[in-house]
Amino acid sequence: MSTLFRPASYEPPYREAVAHLRASDSVMAGIIARVGTCRARPVRGASHFHHLTRAIVYQQLSGKAAATIHRRVCGLFPRRQAHPDHVASISDAAFRAAGLSRQKIAYLRDFAHKVRTGAVPLDRVRHMADDAIIAHLIQVKGIGRWTAQMFLMFRLGRPDVLPDLDLGIQNAIHRAYRLRKRPAPRDVQRIGSPWAPYRALASWYLWRSLDVDKKQ
Repeated sequence: MSTLFRPASYEPPYREAVAHLRASDSVMAGIIARVGTCRARPVRGASHFHHLTRAIVYQQLSGKAAATIHRRVCGLFPRRQAHPDHVASISDAAFRAAGLSRQKIAYLRDFAHKVRTGAVPLDRVRHMADDAIIAHLIQVKGIGRWTAQMFLMFRLGRPDVLPDLDLGIQNAIHRAYRLRKRPAPRDVQRIGSPWAPYRALASWYLWRSLDVDKKQ
């Protein structure tokens, strides 16, 4: 990947992005009016490896249980920060005692190995295109396309990501666009095409619309 690649960032102020979404889609304009000001912010601090380790730990767990296990796992690392160089030195027994399943231990070891060998170049992701980052990340056992997209949106702040497999996005579109059935990923992409190049912001509004509609 060329070092000349400089991706746009999904960060405030969002005036230009919101104006584009309003002008490109009247339904989205209505969602924006109901939800209000966008408060999305990329996650700062720690490392990309630490952030993605959290995603692996949290898979298929409730928030409270996942947070407890993640805290214990972090306690196994120096300064409580997950790092690929230290994974091999932590025993399976220690990970198990922290609450990780055998499957997730295997995922974490595979992830650390791929980062250390350069198969997953986390040190260069800020200079890589979205599709290239996804292609690298999904090589890791336990990191799928959805997790990679969340990393792009909420860690790297990439502005044009549309997680078409996300049930929340599908449900929000189903409701807002008054469809007969929940849209398939291809339908999400079709409906969301006018939102480019700010589909991540549109996705945030769709997620929030579900919360707003519940309160009404």
